[in-house]
Amino acid sequence: MKKSILFALTLMLAIFFISCNNDTASDNKLAATDANGEDNESVKAQIRKEDSNFEEEFKKGDSTALAAHYTSDAVAMPPNSEAVKANNIVNLWGGVIRMGVKELKLDITDVSGSGDIYAETGTLEIFGADKKSLDKGKYIIIVKLIQIFRK
Repeated sequence: MKKSILFALTLMLAIFFISCNNDTASDNKLAATDANGEDNESVKAQIRKEDSNFEEEFKKGDSTALAAHYTSDAVAMPPNSEAVKANNIVNLWGGVIRMGVKELKLDITDVSGSGDIYAETGTLEIFGADKKSLDKGKYIIIVKLIQIFRK
């Protein structure tokens, strides 16, 4: 079960960041770099902030907030299960939370890329009740940045 939870979380995180979107601009959304892809440090900081927001929402057990990070056409592909389309992702995250996962900790080791495509790699740890470690692992997330229009 531990491996399934870890694998499911890793896949869902990958899908989350690939399809990160919201219809309205907000401070925690990723913004595209300039045409030459030269604002990498800014992008890395935004990715770290997005990770932090995701961890906080996970701690709160808010599957609705977690699902709100996905686009309307996103698909999560948990192991040994059917693909889950965006309108059911809230149920997927709710299931992970009901399985006893209380917290997710992401430790980024690297963010690299340019333009609107970045790869984030790191380690993750999932915790249950009383901060008991349930599993540890590595992850890779492919991030596609979305353009935010500012005034």
